[in-house]
Amino acid sequence: MQNLLKGIRVIEGSAFIAAPSGGMTLAQLGADVIRFDMIGGGIDYRRWPITKSGKSLYWHSLNKGKRSIAVDFRKPEGQELLTRLITAPGNGSGIFLTNFPAKGWLADEKLRATRNDLIYLNLVGDRHGGSALDYTVNSKVGIPYLAGDGNSAGEEQDRSGGNESRIPINSPFPAWDVIAGQQIALGLLAADRHRLLTGEGQFIKLALADVALATMGHLGYIAEAQLNQQPRQPVGNHIFGTFGHDFACRDGKRVMIVGVSPNQWRAIVEVTGTTQQVGRLSDQLKLDFKKEGDRYQAREQLKELFQPWFAGLNFQSVTQALEEAGVCWGPYQTIKELVDSDPDCSADNPLFSQINQPGIGSVLVPSQPLNFSALPVSEPQPAPLLGEHTDQILAQVLEMDSMEIAKLHDSGIVAGADPQ
Repeated sequence: MQNLLKGIRVIEGSAFIAAPSGGMTLAQLGADVIRFDMIGGGIDYRRWPITKSGKSLYWHSLNKGKRSIAVDFRKPEGQELLTRLITAPGNGSGIFLTNFPAKGWLADEKLRATRNDLIYLNLVGDRHGGSALDYTVNSKVGIPYLAGDGNSAGEEQDRSGGNESRIPINSPFPAWDVIAGQQIALGLLAADRHRLLTGEGQFIKLALADVALATMGHLGYIAEAQLNQQPRQPVGNHIFGTFGHDFACRDGKRVMIVGVSPNQWRAIVEVTGTTQQVGRLSDQLKLDFKKEGDRYQAREQLKELFQPWFAGLNFQSVTQALEEAGVCWGPYQTIKELVDSDPDCSADNPLFSQINQPGIGSVLVPSQPLNFSALPVSEPQPAPLLGEHTDQILAQVLEMDSMEIAKLHDSGIVAGADPQ
């Protein structure tokens, strides 16, 4: 954690991944991010993965470094209280992030009537106002049809351009949510800079589906389909447009190698001792393996040339040779193996710290991967207990006295820390 954003306060009303991720990114850069939730927790408070005792590792992981206030915002009094919090005066405040519908008491015009320079970012599913999650967006943009080898369940691949005979394979990684979280952080900081220069606030609408569509365009997927008039075919564990594949070692462990740059490609050929065979294959196929695209065209033949070298050595010998040769490679390991034995996923890596997470216990926690040279690095902060900072926020931000706060508790409008 580094305090580059000290002095900025963001109010967050959120659920699931993208919006909490955006707020957490800002919190890990030093912003004061105050998340509000319903008393007892919102719809994502107990989401999996969970501990054996039922505590959500998901919720605690996505809310590191934030402050928490628990409010019953189904009641008008709770809505009025949060409106005051969102629109509280002061430089660096008046920044609101949510993926709740921007209507009713959260309508932009209602909040802006209290603070005209409000910065309000609203994450929606699609540009039409419909709901969407990463998995429905992913299916829409075609990524599941690029996974696998095109012959799932033994079916023949349809080369005519249709998807009828292909079985889509969903990715377990919510990529668009994660990218949207970074877009949220970027968008709020850009709007805050604009406000510093002009005094103007604004409403920012970000659609999860548009994040995916923009990314597909930036990476050339859309232009490829439009200009070439055919869909990209799935290629299994090959890498589209270059050479890369997984290989099994003699002891059954697997590695992934990639030859994108000329140096990476030369290293693969040299370490496997296949210089002559690769040369003959190049002549035979009339391809120039100095070119990425030509290596991709010969991917199956090249894989067959390299396979015996990997199959003849155990994992330790293979990895030592790859390191010495300068090959770009990575081991295949489960997440548990990563946590149990990889020093990069341990406190040996300055990214991580072993901290005590209230309600969870001692856990390995990453900080922000950006490393700024101008400021010292401090340990990442744990996620709050639900409602842990309710009284503190009411007193410090809204300047309420103890009697006013007590009345809110007595009437069930706010609550303190969830005992877990």
